[in-house]
Amino acid sequence: MSGPSKGADPSALLRRATQHGLVWPVLALVVLLLACGLKSPGFLDVATRDGNLYGQLVDLLRNSATPLLLALGMCLVIATGGIDLSVGAVMAMSLAVSLTYLAGSGDPAAPANVVVAVGLGLVLGLAVGAFNGFMVTSLGIQPFIATMILMVAGRGVAMLITQGQITTVTSAPFKSLGSGFLGGIPVPVVIAAVVFVLVALVVRRTALGMFLESVGINREASRLAGVKARSTTWTVYVIAGLLAALAGIVYGAPTMAADANNIGLLKELDAIMVVVLGGTRLDGGRFHLGGLVVGALLLSTLERAVIVFELPSQTTPLFKAVVLIAVCVAASPALRSRLRSRRTAPRRPAPVEVAA
Repeated sequence: MSGPSKGADPSALLRRATQHGLVWPVLALVVLLLACGLKSPGFLDVATRDGNLYGQLVDLLRNSATPLLLALGMCLVIATGGIDLSVGAVMAMSLAVSLTYLAGSGDPAAPANVVVAVGLGLVLGLAVGAFNGFMVTSLGIQPFIATMILMVAGRGVAMLITQGQITTVTSAPFKSLGSGFLGGIPVPVVIAAVVFVLVALVVRRTALGMFLESVGINREASRLAGVKARSTTWTVYVIAGLLAALAGIVYGAPTMAADANNIGLLKELDAIMVVVLGGTRLDGGRFHLGGLVVGALLLSTLERAVIVFELPSQTTPLFKAVVLIAVCVAASPALRSRLRSRRTAPRRPAPVEVAA
């Protein structure tokens, strides 16, 4: 009889999680869930009605879909040593394009019109991502500056698309993208799960993941080794734009309203926070997609905890910052090394008294 596989060894899984810095985010997530469960009885309950799952835990999964989609693209960009500050504005632009088309289509509830509207929003995301990639790779502009241009201008573009008004439509098929169910599971959760699997397969089953890490670790050395650093970097910005556009559609579908001033506001910071909580370093190189799921769930749980504990909504950013600082400090390699050195430091022998 063969022994247990190495991948199923709990100690090996724990060591891997410790190396990726996921132990503390997972612990923080569990503590927050338990605290919310103690404060609000029934918080951890999941019920089934008409074959669909309901409950606050299900809502947390639904709310985690948007930050997870944003963080997937952001993580790939960060792996190359870059950053994308335009994802929030891309959310606003893609939703504005989709709903503006539906509003003028004559029949917003027609499935064909909904498909075209979603397609237009995604194409816009691809175009924005290609523009960001062009600015970074072809013109050599620093990613922070290149993407900050659209972070500022993109919201103005969304305002032009909606003519400064909140564009609203009534379309059940479009609304189902954010509030519907598929097989009893919320549609946003299904979309996020499918996208996560596709991205994981692309970056872990092809050479793209290795190229990303090599470019992030040393761009010049990777170029000399034959890696197409420019096309690799361009690709991840296109993916980030596409996923940001999808996140904007999923996020705005439940309300069917495009508010260019507020849709996607500061979501780029949430995406970066999810990436950091997921164990990916901001200086590029190694990245961990699995940690993004933990980070997205932790972010959504933080936002729900503010409501459960009846804290002022204005304290949500402060609450996020406190938890982020605590998790990052606890997972700090320098802190772990210092604690390890103290545990392994030899104790000095007690002085021997010599009788006179």
